[in-house]
Amino acid sequence: MNHLKILSWLAILEGISYISFGITMPLKYMLHWPLPNYIVGMLHGVLFIAYCLWVLICRVKYKKKNEFFVVGCFMSLIPFGTFWFERKYLRETTKNGHDIID
Repeated sequence: MNHLKILSWLAILEGISYISFGITMPLKYMLHWPLPNYIVGMLHGVLFIAYCLWVLICRVKYKKKNEFFVVGCFMSLIPFGTFWFERKYLRETTKNGHDIID
């Protein structure tokens, strides 16, 4: 499994963990049940850091433009942003034949 494939998986997982807050936040603040939010928050934090580091690793390894790193990290701050980044930057890159994902 190459670095771009790992980044693709991290983008999807990070996006899912971010959207999961939409479920756990009401549980925390409306039903006063903080445990799911704590678990999702911890998982999201780990995935967020791993994703941003992996964007940097792929940027250096594949000699991508700075735009790849900036857009990749910025999209992790927007709900559904990592899904867009994965589709726009990772899938199109492999379709064009620049980088091959296993």
